[in-house]
Amino acid sequence: MSFDEEWSAARATATAHVTMRLNQAPADPGGGGGGGDLDLNQDHIGAIGSEAYKLHTRLQTDGKHAVTATAEAAGALTKEAFASGAALLRANGVWESQVKTLVAACANISNGLNYSLASHAKDEQQLQADFAASAIDRYLK
Repeated sequence: MSFDEEWSAARATATAHVTMRLNQAPADPGGGGGGGDLDLNQDHIGAIGSEAYKLHTRLQTDGKHAVTATAEAAGALTKEAFASGAALLRANGVWESQVKTLVAACANISNGLNYSLASHAKDEQQLQADFAASAIDRYLK
C-alpha cells in the first residue's frame, strides 16, 4: 500500500468518527457543572487557606529541625578532610533554599485565598448595593 493510499484510509477512518459541529454550541453543555455563574464556596476556600497556613507554620519549624545537626556533621567531616563534608553542606544549603521556597508558596496560597474571599465578599456587597440602587431609581422615575 502506498503512502497516499494509507493516508486516505486513515483520514476516512478518522472522519467516520467525527460528530462535532463547530458552527454552533451544543444544546446541553457538559463538563462545566451547569450554568456560567461564579460559585464560590467560602467554606471550602477558607479550609484550603487554613490548611496552607498550617503547612506554612509547620514548615517554618519542622523544615529546619536538622539544620544544626547537619551543619555540625558537615563541619566535622570537612575538618577530617572528607569531601563528603562539603557535599553535605551544599545539600543542606539546597534543602534550606527549597524549604524557604515552599514556605513562601504556602504563604502565597494562604494570603491569596484570604484576599479572594475578602474581595469576593466586598464585590458581592457592591453588586447588591448597585442592584438595589438601580431598582430604587427605576421606581422613583
